[in-house]
Amino acid sequence: MELSAREEIMARLKEIPKAAVAARPHMPPLRELTLSREEMITKFIEELVLQEAIVHRVKNNDEVLTKLSEIATSEGLKYVIFSTDEIIAPLGLAAWGKERGITVRTSSEFPGREAFKKAVFQEADAGITGADYAVAESGTLGIIHDKNQPRLLSLAPILHIAIVPVARMVATYEHVTEVVYGDKKHIPPHFTFTTGPSMTADIKATPFKGMHGPRRLIVILIGESEGSTPTGG
Repeated sequence: MELSAREEIMARLKEIPKAAVAARPHMPPLRELTLSREEMITKFIEELVLQEAIVHRVKNNDEVLTKLSEIATSEGLKYVIFSTDEIIAPLGLAAWGKERGITVRTSSEFPGREAFKKAVFQEADAGITGADYAVAESGTLGIIHDKNQPRLLSLAPILHIAIVPVARMVATYEHVTEVVYGDKKHIPPHFTFTTGPSMTADIKATPFKGMHGPRRLIVILIGESEGSTPTGG
């Protein structure tokens, strides 16, 4: 009985001896692994600025609100949507917006997903979120998404304002992936690495910002270099 072409190919593949898998070489020591917290912060800011993002440093949540007010004035923000993760929730952004005549909403305030999508893509001036990690080697934010941190909120509005405690600064990507994906039983459904504003060069090799996400990124770093995450003024 003649073999089909597929069966013949599969049979030949099975006959090929399995090559020994070479051990993965150890990574050479990176300079970033020897940096102090303050040096990591400096590196993070330098890398992020190279991506045309804006970075501010503040000491506590009261200063976050002051900085947000300055940003709202300079950017002409009238309508923002914010996450309710553990970094953003204590800020009291609903009261902050009311005091300044800015419409502020969370994803839970929309009647359904379509209304939320329309708002973040077409109506909101900015999305305000926390960030779980800041990667010094590349100026990258790491964000775990869940019901309090909708993925579209950091990807759809024209301006993304990310707030991250300096205590969450890490040296390399590996530090993040080891924590996020180390526990196989609790892998998050969505996780995003973000480095600067969205950019593509797919069309005629011409760089263009905002094609697949925010055109601008503003990061607010909270806290002292060696201190713990602040919770208030």
